[in-house]
Amino acid sequence: MHVRDWMTHDPITVSPETPVMEALRIIKEHGFRRLPVVENGQLIGIATRKDLKDAMPSKATTLSVWELNYLLSKLTVAEVMARPVITATENEYMEDAALRMLEHRVGGLPVLSPSGKISGVITTRDVLRAFTEVLGMREGGQRLTLDMPDVPGSLERATQAIMPSNIISVATYDMDGPGGNRRFVMRVDGDGVKDVKRRVQDAGITVLD
Repeated sequence: MHVRDWMTHDPITVSPETPVMEALRIIKEHGFRRLPVVENGQLIGIATRKDLKDAMPSKATTLSVWELNYLLSKLTVAEVMARPVITATENEYMEDAALRMLEHRVGGLPVLSPSGKISGVITTRDVLRAFTEVLGMREGGQRLTLDMPDVPGSLERATQAIMPSNIISVATYDMDGPGGNRRFVMRVDGDGVKDVKRRVQDAGITVLD
């Protein structure tokens, strides 16, 4: 899975000279959480909804309406945007982009094309869409969670027990560290699916659900 297959293409961008009030209007109108900031075709920053709102004067301000409007008209995205920008690239794998989002605690990344131009945005929502597709959630079938030794041949053993049912998806994760057990989360359908749990258990494999 590549980022280009899941990102939002051709995102709306703003320039550094865009007034904060205008950027907030765009975010509210389109339901965004972030706006890439572009100058001369190059990504130079990103303005989040929180950044923009935090830049607004407090409701407890003593400024007059005229003073307030004047200040707001002068406040631009350049003064509140974050830089440098953490990005993804079109051709990298989704899991790499997701890990970067997790490590940097951000909910989205601008995506750059091979030429370095911004071509999309990948968000937490896109990661979740990809995750549910990989697990075959929309394809129905029955879910199995297997607890098996983390050794070569475990997956083959499970596959043989599941036959003649068809495996839609497989995901694994480490439970106990090297030499311990792994969890295999599978979704299966097709022939014999009603008895698949019993067949796997009869093969001596622990089925958690």
